[in-house]
Amino acid sequence: MTTTMQTIGLVLFALALVHTFATHLFEVLAHRHPRHAGLFHLLGEVEVVFGFWACVLIAAMALVDSGGAAIDYAESRQYGEPLFVFVVMVVAASRPVLEAVRALLHMLARVCVRVAGVRIEMALTWLGLALVPLAGSLITEPAAMTLAALSLAPLVFRQGMPEWLKYAALGVLFVNVSIGGTLTAYAAPPVLMVADAWGWDSGFMLGRFGWRALIAVLVNASVATLLLRRHLQSPATSADAGAEAADTRRPVPLLVTLIHLAFLAAVVLLAHHPVLFLGLFMLFLGFTQAYQRYQDPLILKEGLLVGFFLAGLVVLGGMQQWWLQPVVSSLEPTALFFGALGLTAITDNAALTYLGSLIAGLGEHQQYMLVAGAVAGGGLTVIANAPNPAGAALLRQGFADESIGTLGLLLGALAPTCVAALLFLL
Repeated sequence: MTTTMQTIGLVLFALALVHTFATHLFEVLAHRHPRHAGLFHLLGEVEVVFGFWACVLIAAMALVDSGGAAIDYAESRQYGEPLFVFVVMVVAASRPVLEAVRALLHMLARVCVRVAGVRIEMALTWLGLALVPLAGSLITEPAAMTLAALSLAPLVFRQGMPEWLKYAALGVLFVNVSIGGTLTAYAAPPVLMVADAWGWDSGFMLGRFGWRALIAVLVNASVATLLLRRHLQSPATSADAGAEAADTRRPVPLLVTLIHLAFLAAVVLLAHHPVLFLGLFMLFLGFTQAYQRYQDPLILKEGLLVGFFLAGLVVLGGMQQWWLQPVVSSLEPTALFFGALGLTAITDNAALTYLGSLIAGLGEHQQYMLVAGAVAGGGLTVIANAPNPAGAALLRQGFADESIGTLGLLLGALAPTCVAALLFLL
């Protein structure tokens, strides 16, 4: 029998979804009511939505049940993933790491120019949409999303690029990151949730998911790059606005770059141990202060907003098990694939696969279909995959009104999602 709090949790979750799709309305209200513009701007931030409604849920639980029950529920949630995404975003977006990644991408792009005869901006765009998302299988999806977004921002997500092409590229990026982390068993959150329970190791992932994901990523990135080719500017042209400022900065010493890369590698290796990677993060902050002359401002605000978003999703999502689990357990394999793909658009795909891992008696084919559908649909909305809010936070300034429209993202992700779905169904 459904309890009062389960009903309230479902209603608040639905309101959070509606709020996610209507954030632009709060920006309109901010212009109409300047006295309260700060509040409306806050509520118009996509990253704030689920955190805000999670606070409402905890307050409602305190009123309906008790303060102790609300505290116990909040403390029973696992916040390792939001904390990890926050930390890895900040470390991966630091100047030494970004410059190292950009140098590597430029080197590979020059090879592509010599071998394939393409323009360097096309090679860089293709690498940002294909190679970096695939690298997510090694460095984790949130780190790959951060690096890909910051690498692609001056090339694609800028003024002068047609808006529909930006959404097409964003859809490809989100889908490719979601499936690009499935070559190993530890990098994609929806895979991580079931790997131990179902005995999936990296060899299994590479054999069952990896080659399919690889083909889909390459196809999606190639098609997107061809669509973008006429509007791409050379790296020098797209960076002209900040060239003078960049010239005045001191070059980053190799040792500082290596230390930053070591911090990033250590955070990735300790991704499932929040106490340890948070301790490392404190050391990282101290190091950046000690050598501030080699740093750009850290993206602490963006990282905190994304962490707040994901923590809110953890709190609100924890109240949806009572209706999600029966839906998942009642579906046949093919229906389960499409059901997971659709449900992923309105829930976090890691939460969906976690619920699947709790269902006793799921066959191997059903297990595969559940995870395949969850990762294939990971680019449809901002909330579908944990790294998506990070990409949205870093790229939204390149869109009209500095916001990413839900419908635009959905339409942009449809074609690459279909490519991924077809390959996973083979």
